[in-house]
Parts: sequence; structure tokens; C-alpha cells
Amino acid sequence: MLIDFVPDRALYPFGSRWFDSSAGRVHYVDEGTGPATLLFCHGAPTWSFLYRHIIKGLRGRYRCVAVDHLGFGLSERPVGFGYTVAEHTAVLGELIDHLQLEDFVLMGQDWGGPIGLGAVTDRAERVRGIALGNTAFWPIDAMANRAFSSVMSSRPMQRRILERNFLVERVLLAELGSGLSAAEADHYRAVQPSPEARRGLAVMPREIRAARPLLARLARDVPAQLGDKPALVVWGMRDMVFRPHACLPRMRAAFADLEVVELPHVRHFVQEHAPEAIVTAIANRFPP
Repeated sequence: MLIDFVPDRALYPFGSRWFDSSAGRVHYVDEGTGPATLLFCHGAPTWSFLYRHIIKGLRGRYRCVAVDHLGFGLSERPVGFGYTVAEHTAVLGELIDHLQLEDFVLMGQDWGGPIGLGAVTDRAERVRGIALGNTAFWPIDAMANRAFSSVMSSRPMQRRILERNFLVERVLLAELGSGLSAAEADHYRAVQPSPEARRGLAVMPREIRAARPLLARLARDVPAQLGDKPALVVWGMRDMVFRPHACLPRMRAAFADLEVVELPHVRHFVQEHAPEAIVTAIANRFPP
């Protein structure tokens, strides 16, 4: 299943590109030129639209690649794909190899953090640096997160995710509120138009618990393979999903050369709340 939606060029002024991965057709954008490449990975329930302001702010100096994971955005909803973090990681690795990315900076937020980091730990020699928004790449043991996973995986809530687009309407748009225009909010809705289109979205809450073995491996591999890379963390300090007092010490322990930019009044979806701060932080940390 492909999504029959054409983004408004005034909001998302990028050309669509496509990659036929081993699992399905992946949509991505590849904008700008420069000596450095930035690879942007979204989480749930978002898509590359989340990075639109950041790409516009950086594409004059960098090559900016932003992917839609299978089941999200304009990418295919392939039959037989499990939409697990491990599967998304493998597909992203295929895209990195297809584009022959070298000397690039990975940015990931939410599930885009472990998906992106999982893909580049095996390609560490090709990575220039790491930039992370609010995310985690270790097993998530906090009771609130595990309770969220359990509740969202229950049959009634799975129905609400599939039939009422709960994660977009009641999580993403509830947080962003009046910060988005009606047209911008509709761009998040339009790429999840039906229960069939939301199958990948419904899997992600279960992964908080189900992906524990993968996250445990990343907790070892990220410091070992990427810990000496220049790293940047841009953190929304009012995030109730990835709380700073629990997450930032682990970030500092994982990366030897880390710069932390704290956004005091920002919640989970940092790319929407503070795109200018992220543009400035990336340009300063990884000058072209």
C-alpha cells in the first residue's frame, strides 16, 4: 500500500525520492549540497515532515537526507513487514549503502535514535558525528514508559490507534496544539489515512518492551563503536517521555566528546518546538 497524498509545496518544498528496499518502497528527500551530509531519522508517530524547518535552514550549507520509515509518511505499507525497530534498522542500512553516504552526521529523535544508531554502528567508519534529540538507545525500564507500552498494546487501545488515529490526534497534535497551523496538522493526519495505513504505527508502543534485546545491544555498541565521534544532544527539558534527569547522564557517559544543548521550555517533539535552535546547534557543532 502506497499513500495517495501530495504534500503542499509551500509547507514541504522538497522533491520526493524513492528507494526500493528489500522490504518495500521507501520515500526520502535529498536536498541541498555541501561538503557534509546530514541524515535525519524520525520516530513515531511522525515522518520526514517533522524535519522540514531544519532542512530548509541547513540545505544551503549541507546535503540533507530525511527518510520516511516503512509504514510512515509517504513510504509503502508492505504486506508481511513486521514494522519492528530491528526491521526499520535493516532497511535504513540499505538506504545508507544505496546512497553511498560517507562522512555523514546522523540525527535521530524518538525511535529515530535507536533505528539510526543501529544502522550506523555497523558503518561507524563512515560516520562523521552523531546528533540526537529526545531519545534513548538502552532498555527503557521507567515504569511510566512500560505502562504506556502495556496500555497502548492492549486490544482497546490498538483499536483506537488503528481506527481513530489516536497517536497522531491525542499524542502528537495534543502536544503541539496551536503551534501548528491547520494545514500542518493535516499533513500529519494525511499520511495515516486509514487503519490499514496505521499498522506500522500500532506496532511501535509494543517495541518499548519487545525491542529490549536490541536496545541492550545498542547500549553496549554505541559507546564502543561511536563513543569517540563528535556528538550533539539537543534536549527538550520538559519531555515527559525521555526525562532529562534519567537520560542526559547516560548520553554523557556514552560519548566522550559531547555537547549538550538544553531547551528549557521544550517538550518531546523538539524539531517542531525549536527548529532554529537545532539548526544553530548543528551548524556550530558540525561546521561544513
